[in-house]
Amino acid sequence: MTGPSCLFYLCTVSEEIINKVAQSGLLNLDLEDYFPKEEIVVFDLKPHLFMEMILKEKDFRAALQAIDWSIYQDKILAVTCTADAIIPSWAYMLVAVSAEPFAKAIIFGDKETALRQTFLENLRAIDIDQFIDKRVIVKGCGDLSVGGFAYMEIARRLRPVVKSILYGEACSNVPVFKKK
Repeated sequence: MTGPSCLFYLCTVSEEIINKVAQSGLLNLDLEDYFPKEEIVVFDLKPHLFMEMILKEKDFRAALQAIDWSIYQDKILAVTCTADAIIPSWAYMLVAVSAEPFAKAIIFGDKETALRQTFLENLRAIDIDQFIDKRVIVKGCGDLSVGGFAYMEIARRLRPVVKSILYGEACSNVPVFKKK
């Protein structure tokens, strides 16, 4: 007898269930795995300026020395100035020198810039050799907001080495690239 047979809620299936997705040879790549895990904190120069608009070197240096930089331990520090002020380049250097022993990374820009730059660094650190001559499906949906910049970067990196790139899920995907 082939097919299922049921008797009083006890069912047996005589045919083995085959996972065709697992046999497809597709490698799944979830970009959320490379999303920055460290907290990103914004360091705004504005409160450290005279009248929140003028940088006075002596006062600025004193303000930086008064900061407990350990609060930025292992965090990504996004350094910006939200005031419409002229900030000399050396001021950013002073912040970097002060934060460097503590922060995991120091990035010039706002929180979004820091997230994007860190995310791209994580993607660029992927050992691309593991994808040589493989069919890769890049996961399309998830819990985190993965921007188009990340999908562009992974496609750019994968294209020279893979057989194909797909977007989405194994059961429903969009072909992006196929080597000819």
